Amino acid sequence: MKKKKDNMRALFSPESVAVIGASDNPGKLGFHVMKSLTKGEYRGNIVPMNPRSQQIMGFKCYTGLDAFDGGIDLAIVVVPAKLVPGVFRQCTQKGVKGIVLITAGFREIEDPAGAVLHEEIAAIANNAGIPVIGPNTFGMINFHWNLNASFTPEFSLLNKGAVALVSQSGGMSHLMGFLAMRLDVGFSKIVGLGNRLNVDFSEMLEYLDEDPDTRVIALYVEGVDKPNRLISAAKQYTGRKPIIVYKTGSARVGDQASLSHTGSMAGRHEIYGGGFRQAGMLPLRGAEQLLDTAKALAGCPVPEGPGVAILSGQAGPGMAGCDICEAKDLHIVRFTEKTQATINDFLPPLALRTNPVDMGPAWYDSAAIAGIVRAVLDDGNVDATLLFMMFASANVDAVERMSDLLKDWAQKKPLISCILSPPGIWDQQVKDLENAGALVNYPTPERAAEAMANLWKYRQLQSK
Repeated sequence: MKKKKDNMRALFSPESVAVIGASDNPGKLGFHVMKSLTKGEYRGNIVPMNPRSQQIMGFKCYTGLDAFDGGIDLAIVVVPAKLVPGVFRQCTQKGVKGIVLITAGFREIEDPAGAVLHEEIAAIANNAGIPVIGPNTFGMINFHWNLNASFTPEFSLLNKGAVALVSQSGGMSHLMGFLAMRLDVGFSKIVGLGNRLNVDFSEMLEYLDEDPDTRVIALYVEGVDKPNRLISAAKQYTGRKPIIVYKTGSARVGDQASLSHTGSMAGRHEIYGGGFRQAGMLPLRGAEQLLDTAKALAGCPVPEGPGVAILSGQAGPGMAGCDICEAKDLHIVRFTEKTQATINDFLPPLALRTNPVDMGPAWYDSAAIAGIVRAVLDDGNVDATLLFMMFASANVDAVERMSDLLKDWAQKKPLISCILSPPGIWDQQVKDLENAGALVNYPTPERAAEAMANLWKYRQLQSK
């Protein structure tokens, strides 16, 4: 097993990749895998293998691994299930270090022969110490290695970042990947575990704990055969990197669907939730919440306490944020006398000057905006700040007036925002602030407040 662990690095960062079952036919998965590697600008050696082709996508094609003289780190396998044992034996003879097995037709099918085949190839891989992603997977992507080892070239359009997504579902991986494009969430890895031949959640937690490109680990779970292995692994690594988890299968029908989809029963939902929390993992509901929370954890420090300040360019969004904060156990704090006096100096009595603060009357006064924001950020009673600003033609310069201050502050405490304008007005300014680590932005005040609440929930888990 030690050899399998040692080979995980080559699996995700290979110098050479063989596509066994490569094809020029767009109706074959082998075509789309080749397209993913080439369009993703993988920098290593790409070696297509198909006994019926001489060249595929400009690359010399080989009949099999034994016909290629060089070494192969990663084999992506897209041949029929009955051929897989033979391919695995060739991989062991060739010294292949990792396999992505996209092929389906193993433990997840009703025919008992599928389970027999599953055990056969598992024995081959385990005896050779070869980690296998799959079977029945869309593949995996290492964004910091330009490696798109999947059948979806469009994954290469996602931003590089610090969130690793490990999923049992290819469909949910696609959903969250493409949703992340709209939410500006950047990934280090996306891994489709499929039916988990010998790489399960526990192995991925061990690998990602040491991965320098990953700061947050997000899991999508349907059902696992040995949940104690996942819980134990999470306990071992808890506190080093945040682990957040979205589990489906709470309904009876969902439980049966999990068995058909992944070969595992989903299990009692509430038991899983309790186990996750005991292990220091934060359970979440929904793909959007998983991504929002991952983005916050990757881009913000965790608050030391529940005391939140809300600064809003208009009163309404501030009130919406307050509702979420109070419902989620965050405290709308009372400012210190010094902070309150500073705010009172900058805003007229007609404005909301206590927390939440309506900064609308200061739109035209950059010194007033900077003074209010700075005073609140520095306030000792404030553990975290929510900043809301909706575009109105009169406040077009408001974000620019705050930018230098926010960059200088550099999130000494967490700062989450909803700064929203029509497309093309504030977009680049907000992106610059996020890239500078000055804040993390969301499209609604409710989602911004929810993300902040989840930061606090994670902090509470860690303190326990």
